[in-house]
Amino acid sequence: MDERRTVKVSKYLSKHLRHQPGRIGLALDEGGWVEIEALITAASAHGFRFTREELDHVVAANDKRRFAVEGTRIRASQGHSVEVDLGLAPAVPPPYLYHGTVARNLEAIRAEGLRPMNRHDVHLSADRETATRVGARRGRPVVLSVDAAAMHRDGHVFHMSANGVWLTRAVPSRYLRFPASH
Repeated sequence: MDERRTVKVSKYLSKHLRHQPGRIGLALDEGGWVEIEALITAASAHGFRFTREELDHVVAANDKRRFAVEGTRIRASQGHSVEVDLGLAPAVPPPYLYHGTVARNLEAIRAEGLRPMNRHDVHLSADRETATRVGARRGRPVVLSVDAAAMHRDGHVFHMSANGVWLTRAVPSRYLRFPASH
């Protein structure tokens, strides 16, 4: 499967497993799962055809492990804007986590902290390199440090998704460290 096709199928899966399942007639269960055959059938009925082999390739080849397969079902690992309960247990975060963004967002982040926007949680990375890649999707990246240990001590709850992304409802600005040049 060529890279362009892999990306196209991955984006289609993300859109319909995270944000708009109803657009193609799918209903995710409470945990965000859907039967793979139902997904393939619904996608085909709405003009986007892919095979089980292509889906398996996308799941296996995705370096961010965006999707999880369990038996005959698939779900997005995190990032939903539709209501799901991923069933993730609260977890103790490392002392610091990181968030990649771009400079144009810093004023709002300083004022309001990190908010989930159209998602259920703020996504944080365990390392600067991952946060840098995330921020670079929207321009020149700026990496913010999050004092996760202090947040946890103060009662904020963290979860870690199946693909290693740290999730929390919001990060108040007092827990953020901004780079000196910004």
